[in-house]
Amino acid sequence: MKTIAVIGGGITGVTTAYALAQRGFSVTLLEKHRYSAMETSFANGGQLSASNAEVWNHTSTILKGLKWMFRADAPLLVNPKPSWHKLSWFAEFISNIPHYERNTIATTKLAIAAREHMFAWASKENIDFDLKKQGILHIYRNKAGFEHAGKVSALLAQGGLERRAVTPSEMTAIEPTLAGTYYGGYYTPSDSTGDIHKFTTGMAAAAQRLGVACLFERDVHAIHQRGDRIAVSATHAGETSSLEFDGVVVCAGTASRAIAASLGDRVNVYPVKGYSITVNLSDERSRASAPTVSLLDDETKLVTSRLGDTRFRVAGTAEFNGYNRDIRADRIKPLTDWVAQCFPGVSTENVVPWAGLRPMMPDMMPRIGRGKSSNVFYNTGHGHLGWTLSAVTAEMIADIVKGAAAQPGAVPALRPRAA
Repeated sequence: MKTIAVIGGGITGVTTAYALAQRGFSVTLLEKHRYSAMETSFANGGQLSASNAEVWNHTSTILKGLKWMFRADAPLLVNPKPSWHKLSWFAEFISNIPHYERNTIATTKLAIAAREHMFAWASKENIDFDLKKQGILHIYRNKAGFEHAGKVSALLAQGGLERRAVTPSEMTAIEPTLAGTYYGGYYTPSDSTGDIHKFTTGMAAAAQRLGVACLFERDVHAIHQRGDRIAVSATHAGETSSLEFDGVVVCAGTASRAIAASLGDRVNVYPVKGYSITVNLSDERSRASAPTVSLLDDETKLVTSRLGDTRFRVAGTAEFNGYNRDIRADRIKPLTDWVAQCFPGVSTENVVPWAGLRPMMPDMMPRIGRGKSSNVFYNTGHGHLGWTLSAVTAEMIADIVKGAAAQPGAVPALRPRAA
């Protein structure tokens, strides 16, 4: 196996292509947009957050979802209109509640391992992505939230992550610009933030320097097994053509489910929409009033990152509404209101809204491994931690492909979880 197609030019596809090229494969990346990182990897919350490794498979998530179902501004919003995809996904989500602790610990380990690769790549390839290594501060407004965070911290510690409780006065010392009254917080000094779009496009350029052929504006509409080869059909400039490869790695985000089904595999990714705003800090008062330490507000489920001196990113919420990509004003307003409440000196006059679809598996674990066919592989379904986990899952799938190339048929099939 020498020639490999990678489907998808987001953070997962680009890092996968890079890792494969490092191992000597001839790699072709196919992306439907004109550039890399134009969908979910465009404007996320900016956090590289092992401290956010807690999976969502918890009874409290179900209860909150039911309570918030008819609130347009709810942090978690579920469109009650049924579909088989949604119903099957939630059934699997509930069935994975018993694995909450195990999967949280496993995700923590992955997130910590990813840092080493990501920072090494950025340094080697000289990628400037507004990296800030100032930690992440989780803030809690009540005792119940704070006490739950203590239980989560115990799980994170089992995964190897150090996170410490802080008092309201310590929170102020960590981030002096934060306004409001809080019960307490948890601070993770080893976490960091940056601009995912800058990082991904920088990695795409680095992959091309390694020999990866990046074919943009290629809308993949069919993948077929052709003997021991893989045929990928894609449309470009209105014309459809087919390319053959020895193998394929599917890193197609929310499109991975349909691609997998066409190849006889089941990868039950659901598109969970998240929103963000990028606040342009156009005046000196706003720049001075915006935080430099990244935050996660547990009650509102919002995260922040400071991107350079002139941008402030706020992101979050989870919306189960199919493949709808609309940017809804009633979902953006809570984000701007939150900025006004927590950082009143920051002007929200110049705000850029955005929405993206997180590719989320029911157990919150990415799918990394081989499909039913020996030359079909998957690295997808990273959910809300796509950037945080991308470097280590790229290394993992590249090693799996390398193993399959060395010993065809000896690599285990698609694994149910990444641990």
